Amino acid sequence: MAIILFDGNAHQTLLPLTYTRPVADLRLGILTIAEKWSKHLKQDFSYHTQAYLSIKFPIKIEAENLFINGGVCPDEQLLEAVDKLKPGQALKYNDQLVAIKLNKIDIERFDPQGSFADVVNYESAIVMIKYPEDIFRNNDAELKKDFQLLTNGRSSAAISSTNTIIGKDFFAEEGAVAECSSFNTTNGPIYLAATTEVWEGTHIRGSFALCNNSQVKMGTKIYGGTTVGPYCRVGGEINNAVIWGYSSKGHEGYLGNSVIGEWCNIGADSNNSNLKNNYAEVKLWDYTTQHFRKTGLQFCGLIMADHVKCAINTMFNTGTVVGVGSNVFGAGFPRNFVPDFSWGGAHGYEVYTLKKMLETTEKVFARRDHRSFNDMERDILKRIFELTEDYR
Repeated sequence: MAIILFDGNAHQTLLPLTYTRPVADLRLGILTIAEKWSKHLKQDFSYHTQAYLSIKFPIKIEAENLFINGGVCPDEQLLEAVDKLKPGQALKYNDQLVAIKLNKIDIERFDPQGSFADVVNYESAIVMIKYPEDIFRNNDAELKKDFQLLTNGRSSAAISSTNTIIGKDFFAEEGAVAECSSFNTTNGPIYLAATTEVWEGTHIRGSFALCNNSQVKMGTKIYGGTTVGPYCRVGGEINNAVIWGYSSKGHEGYLGNSVIGEWCNIGADSNNSNLKNNYAEVKLWDYTTQHFRKTGLQFCGLIMADHVKCAINTMFNTGTVVGVGSNVFGAGFPRNFVPDFSWGGAHGYEVYTLKKMLETTEKVFARRDHRSFNDMERDILKRIFELTEDYR
């Protein structure tokens, strides 16, 4: 049976983060949502996503197929309910489709928003990602779940005796390196993937995950609910933030209650605010309504989509959303919504032309030997440039 993660409405409400990926490709905890399902079900997966993304994230169909909502995170009770589904039967939660088993013929008529004849209602609470802030809100809990999933029945590799480890929930994969640093797992686990480095003088409080081929620079301070994805380099002060991969925040500066996409670079001494001076509820720009939406949160920082760059000393105000491919620089606070493919800052913006943006992106990819900036990547960015024209 094929496992297929479908987008649903969340692909729109999670913009701009999902312009460049299916919903299930969001990293939350240690793993992406798709990887969580794959680990639990012990099967490979594919995606049912937007047409322009399907070349990079193709669907793979078999005679029998299990479609799963890409915004839903698995747990033991939900896995049991999904396993009990019969062919043609749909599992729903609060009128949202969670999963359905379909044969090859029925897939052609599959509509996540459609009606289904045979429905099972799921009554227990689930973790469903709908808005960008849901990612850092749920990261601590999902990180703890992923830690158990990845380390159950295994022993940590040894790390240098120059480190101080407080508590028991510390796990390092073979090839992880750390020196003269402190790891406090009292409030949550700490996971160091293979080929990672934690440099001297770093202090980390769990929960925390450092994914493969990433580094934490000297003197970094990291607080709970934080994930640093693969091929990243981080420094400064980080609190309850999720950095997906191939991105750099390598210098001093604060990042908190935030989500940073792939291929981003944050300049030295850049900071984001995560609390308004009047302690009021934070609002975030919503692409579906083209208005600012109440989040219900007092602490909410920066939402940065893929391929964003910001200059040294950039100051992001509370609840700022930065769209795909933007380049932010200059004195003062940029607007709380920086449209996709924008060039500028508080002094004003112009369009970051697609030609210039693609030239920069090609140079960024060239720094990673195992990743190629090919026609497929170009075509996706060209399509996003077209889709976001009205916001500029």
